[in-house]
Amino acid sequence: MSVWRCSPESEQRKHESSARDTGDMQEGRRAPGDIQLSGDAKGRSTRAWERQGEGGCDSGFGKAIAQRLDSLGFQVFATVLDLKGEGAQELQRTCSSRLALLQVDITQPQQVQQALVETRDKLGLEGLWGLVNNAGVCVNFGDSELSLMSNFRGCMEVNFFGTVAVTQSFLPLLRRAKGRVVTISSPAGDLPFPCLSAYGSSKAALNLFMNTLRHELVQWGVHVSTVFPGAFKTAQSCNHAYWEREYKNLLQSLPPSLLEEYGEDYLTETKELFLSYARTANTDFSPVVNTVVEALLTPSPHPRYFSGPGVGLMYLIHSYFPFVVCNRFLQKQFVHKKVLPRALRRQAAFDLNTDFHNDNNNNNEDEKFVK
Repeated sequence: MSVWRCSPESEQRKHESSARDTGDMQEGRRAPGDIQLSGDAKGRSTRAWERQGEGGCDSGFGKAIAQRLDSLGFQVFATVLDLKGEGAQELQRTCSSRLALLQVDITQPQQVQQALVETRDKLGLEGLWGLVNNAGVCVNFGDSELSLMSNFRGCMEVNFFGTVAVTQSFLPLLRRAKGRVVTISSPAGDLPFPCLSAYGSSKAALNLFMNTLRHELVQWGVHVSTVFPGAFKTAQSCNHAYWEREYKNLLQSLPPSLLEEYGEDYLTETKELFLSYARTANTDFSPVVNTVVEALLTPSPHPRYFSGPGVGLMYLIHSYFPFVVCNRFLQKQFVHKKVLPRALRRQAAFDLNTDFHNDNNNNNEDEKFVK
C-alpha cells in the first residue's frame, strides 16, 4: 500500500482533530497535516506494501493499516490480489477518494515492477516517504521432519524473496525522500516455536535482511523498523477450511513409512492444537496498527517494536532465562503436545514389557536362591 500525504489546509485541521480524538496526536508526533520528519515531509509519499496470507490489503493488518492511514490524511495506494474482491471493495467504501488500489502479487516480479511504474507516474518528482512490508503467509504446520520442501519454499517465496524484491524496487524513491521502511515480521523468526520451522526460517531470513538494510541506509537518512506482533486472528490463521486442506495434503504427501512412525493421531493433535491457538488469538489489530503509524510518523523510530500482549515478556524470557525455562514457556504458550509419535509409544510399551519380564525373572531367581 502507498500513502501520499497531501491534503488542503481544511483537511489537515480535520485530520489533526481526528488524530487527537483517537490518541494519535501524542507528544513528539504530529498529525499528517503538519508532520515534520527528517526535514520537510510535506507532499512526500508513504508507500506501504502488505501481503497477509493470501491477500494484500484485502484483509488483516494491511486493510486496517490502510484504513487508519487514509483517515489520517495520507493518500494510500493499497495493494490487493483481487481488485474485485470483497476486501478491495470494502476499502473503496470505507476510505476516501485519495485511496488507490493496485492489483499485485509480490511473488510476481512483473507485477511489482508495474506497480512501481504506476506509483512513480503518480508521484512525479516526489519521493516515497514510507514502505510497509507485511508478508505473513504460513503454508503448513507440523514437525520439521514432516514439513514438505514445498512448504519451506512457499514461505520463503512470499515472506522473504517477495519482500526483498519489493523493498529493493522502491528504495530509490525512499532514498529520495529520506523515508521509512516498516516491516511486520514475527517472533517466530527469533524464537524456536514448535511446528513452525518453515515459517520461522523465512522470518529469520527477513529479520537479518532488515537489520542489515537498517545499517546500510543510515547514510541515506532512511529509517528501517521491524514490528514483531503477538498472536492476532488474521484471515488465514482462522481459516479452518484452509488448514483442513493443508492437513489432508500433508497426509497424502508423506512417505508411508514416515506416517507410520509418527501416526495420524499425532498429526491430528498438532492440527487441533494449532487451530485452538488461532481461535484464542487477539481480534483487535489496533496495537499493530498504532505501532506501524508510530514507526512512520515519529521523528526517531525504533529499530524493533514489540506489539501485542505478552510479546515483551516472551522476549525477556528468551533473552535472560535458562534454555530449559524458555523451552517449557514456548511449549506451554503455543503447541503443548501430549501425544507421542507412534514409534516412541511402541518403544515405550516394549521397554515397559521388557522391564516387567526382567522383574519376573529376578523374582524367580530370588525364590530359587531362598530355597
